[in-house]
Amino acid sequence: MVHDALLLFAIVLGVNLLPAFGPPTWSIIVVYGLHSKLPVPGLVVTSAIAAALGRFALAHGFRLLRGHIPKKMERNVIAAGDVLKRKRRSTWLALGLFALSPVPSAQLFEAAGLAGLRLVHFTLAFFAGRLVSYSLYAGTAKGIENTTLGDTFKHAITSPLGIALQVGMIALLVVFANVDWQKHFGTHEDKKA
Repeated sequence: MVHDALLLFAIVLGVNLLPAFGPPTWSIIVVYGLHSKLPVPGLVVTSAIAAALGRFALAHGFRLLRGHIPKKMERNVIAAGDVLKRKRRSTWLALGLFALSPVPSAQLFEAAGLAGLRLVHFTLAFFAGRLVSYSLYAGTAKGIENTTLGDTFKHAITSPLGIALQVGMIALLVVFANVDWQKHFGTHEDKKA
């Protein structure tokens, strides 16, 4: 059983380190759960920890990239981070809803890393949301009982809807980095002047 948990952890961590086009973690949980002896709570907790650590590392990777993007984009993402830090209540509500949704989260963490947001709180909110959503998915696993892990990966990479959603999320990340957030929302320094 420990072997099953470690293998699941490695798979989920690896998938959540991908910046795009990875299969959804919930599908891995469901398929893995059907083909292993790991109990549902073990599946959920192991997957949530691995997903949170993977996204945390992904965000840190993008934080390191911030100095290597064009200066205009860098100013934009820093300004976006300032706006989000000022509007904490709205940010946490949006993050909570996003963490519970099945929408890909890679680009959200990439944007958080680029914007310089506090990643520990961000990741903890993601982890809590994933505990809830993964519990729901693991509990309804019987719907795809005859699916293999390979089928799940293949579907994630070849599904037109999945591809469109990933491309759309990447496009939103590019838009995020190109919006002049300071112009639209100002910064603390602007309001003091």
